[in-house]
Amino acid sequence: MTLQGPVLQVALDLMQLKRAVQIAKESVSGGADWVEAGTPLIKSAGMDALRELRNAFPDRTIVADMKTMDTGGFETEMVARSGANVTTIMGVADDGTLQEAVRAGKKYGCKVMVDLLGVKELGRRVAELESMGVDYLCFHVSIDDQMTGKGGLERLKELSKLTTLPIAIAGGITPETAPDMVSSGATIVIVGGAIIKSPDVEGASRDMKRAMTTGVPDGSGRYRRYSDIEGIRKALMEVSSPNVADAMHKKGAMVGIRPLRPGLKCVGPAFTCRTIDGDWAKTVEAIEKASPGDVLVIDAGSRYISPWGELATWSCKMKGIAGVILDGPARDVDDIMEMGFPVFSRSIAPNAGEPKGFGELQVEIECGGISVSPGDWIIADDSGIMVIPALRAAEITNRALDVREREGRIREEIKRGSTLSEVLELEKWEKVQ
Repeated sequence: MTLQGPVLQVALDLMQLKRAVQIAKESVSGGADWVEAGTPLIKSAGMDALRELRNAFPDRTIVADMKTMDTGGFETEMVARSGANVTTIMGVADDGTLQEAVRAGKKYGCKVMVDLLGVKELGRRVAELESMGVDYLCFHVSIDDQMTGKGGLERLKELSKLTTLPIAIAGGITPETAPDMVSSGATIVIVGGAIIKSPDVEGASRDMKRAMTTGVPDGSGRYRRYSDIEGIRKALMEVSSPNVADAMHKKGAMVGIRPLRPGLKCVGPAFTCRTIDGDWAKTVEAIEKASPGDVLVIDAGSRYISPWGELATWSCKMKGIAGVILDGPARDVDDIMEMGFPVFSRSIAPNAGEPKGFGELQVEIECGGISVSPGDWIIADDSGIMVIPALRAAEITNRALDVREREGRIREEIKRGSTLSEVLELEKWEKVQ
């Protein structure tokens, strides 16, 4: 089957049908070839989503991302009658489900695209799918895998050697990665976030189409995902602590610790310190033991005797420490504020403790009511302090980027005259009691 490609398919993975149609219109103006009613949209609006899209785009291919696992014939007939030209069936579905979908597709004029998400024995399953008569194969990197920094390029190359069917690629595609996908065998490039989250959907679609057709990647780094330490640090400097809180489902926020000087931010792995009654020996030793880019996280053991002041702060600044989080009092506050170094503390006190050497370094501590282990990632800004477990650092960072990107589109729609409640259809989506 020959396509005039590469084909740009915009995936409308949204809950609100009105928003989806508007975004689709902007995307088609920017060059999108196929319009997909994403799985969230179909689950939210049902077949009305397909009918609305067909009415809005009579000359475009409409894809129903059903991800069918059962009743293949029935669901294919249903979407075809509602205006879809293509439906998706999961490759891990039973053979009978797939065969019925193909039969119904031929009867009602609807192509069958098989989503290979979860398929383990790729070669064997592709051969079986070809023998069943499916029309397209889709290699799909799940959103959850994207959030850990995984991509699909190598598996796409493997798939392209196994089949002559047109291949679609989905999952975190950006103008930076799209050229590689096309050159590695993808005929259909399915793009969701990099288009639908953009304040300028038409421009984002145009950039994507240009990258696909010219083979020249966009090096801006927009919608890039990260898995390495420096990438995580860069991304966390771009997002806010509320973005991270949303990504962590409101968990991981310290309580009662505030910046000495607003407007400063720090990000980095935690170097932990526990001391007793303001004993400042271990806090100063921590500066020596920590690495540049670390954030010192200190349980001071007192709310009234300070283990931290100007000279310790100067030591941190000269060492390259990213910031200090102090569950206890700081002193020399005027000097620290003038220095412009990010110190966050629970309180302020002028009196210091004695350097007795009590305490521990690089152990699990509690700071701001949250357990902090060595290597956990800290993001601290004027809105608060978040602790990200080390093992989930890449995932949470990428989810926080996703939160910020989605807010960008919502902000644009508010600026066009809608309220936040209207954009999100809050009354409709209030939890049913």
